[in-house]
Amino acid sequence: MFATKPYLTQVDVQKILDAANKHATENNFAVTIAVCDDGGHLLGLIRRDGCAPLSAYIAEEKARTAAMGMRETRIYEEIINDGRHAFLSAPHVSGMLEGGVNIVVNGLTIGAVGVSGVKSAEDAETAKAGIKAIL
Repeated sequence: MFATKPYLTQVDVQKILDAANKHATENNFAVTIAVCDDGGHLLGLIRRDGCAPLSAYIAEEKARTAAMGMRETRIYEEIINDGRHAFLSAPHVSGMLEGGVNIVVNGLTIGAVGVSGVKSAEDAETAKAGIKAIL
């Protein structure tokens, strides 16, 4: 017997990117939006005009961290800000700033969206706007 689970299709990825980009446009956010699968592999990315090149790297890392950790990156930022600085040395985790949001379907993380370029809460808001397009 084979177990099956939901996964992100290319159509899903495009819907997420389009919805997050629309949200960014409506709010005049110069951001990068990255979508990855549950293993942290990049599936799609938009770097909006006027967004710093560094944000493309940060957005991808936020998405990767949220997907592989199966939780919002805001949680990691809170852990560190609450004094657990040793967590900064965790392997394969470099996107520990708010703005990475995991995508949960039927209780399973199937991927994540990472956004970088504006205030962290606005990054997360943009990621959630994208995710909402497929849920």
